[in-house]
Amino acid sequence: MISLAILAKYNLTRTLSVRLPSIKRLAGDLCDQSDREGWAARQLLERLFEQEMAEREVRRFERHRAASGLSPDKRLSSFDFSAVPTVSRARIMALTEGHEWLDRGTNLLAFGPPGSGKSHLLSGIGHALIDAGKRVLFMRCSDLVQRLQAARRDLRMPQELTKLDCFDLLVLDDLSYVRRDQAETSVLFELIAERYERKSIAITANTPFSQWGDVFVDPAMTLAAIDRLVHHATILEMNTESYRRRNAEQKQRRLPKNGIRE
Repeated sequence: MISLAILAKYNLTRTLSVRLPSIKRLAGDLCDQSDREGWAARQLLERLFEQEMAEREVRRFERHRAASGLSPDKRLSSFDFSAVPTVSRARIMALTEGHEWLDRGTNLLAFGPPGSGKSHLLSGIGHALIDAGKRVLFMRCSDLVQRLQAARRDLRMPQELTKLDCFDLLVLDDLSYVRRDQAETSVLFELIAERYERKSIAITANTPFSQWGDVFVDPAMTLAAIDRLVHHATILEMNTESYRRRNAEQKQRRLPKNGIRE
């Protein structure tokens, strides 16, 4: 077959099984099509590598999404903007479509009571950024603090900060629940200082800045952390009734009076 001879000429028969799984899977069908339609060697090679690169891109997105820690069902498409009138849909779409703020290390801070949709909104933004080719990591703030504490104890703090540096956006969920402990808040401050004006951080918090003294032990550290976070920041005020409770009430109203869905 001419097509298989072409592959041998370009030494691709051996390459098919080495880090090119799509070419390996599709080569037979595309070679048959090439023989039927009389493709030039260049056309066959272009089609093979186009398929490999397209599927490699899909796999890359899948890996990044799996490693992000984002909830798969918390997308912007399922976020009810009408329930949070203080948040502009247009403003959020601008954050997902224009990424200059990530290049500048601009932060994203979402404030509001429990259940107001803060985590859902930032998760949705994270998914949209991954779709655009960005790297995002979503973690409970307390879990990340524990991870950093372990790194410091094992003398791996610089390496751990370097690992986190590969993410364009680091989402710290529920900052308000970090314990007021010197060891915990010092590693959190070190992370904030390390990413300042270089890499973006997104934070959800139930309490305003005036109550962050309950998180950071040292008043000077509290002021320094807030100063670095707000210097370049987009702040989302989400002071509305509980998003979760409202959704639960709506679902309950849709049920029959006996409480059983038919």
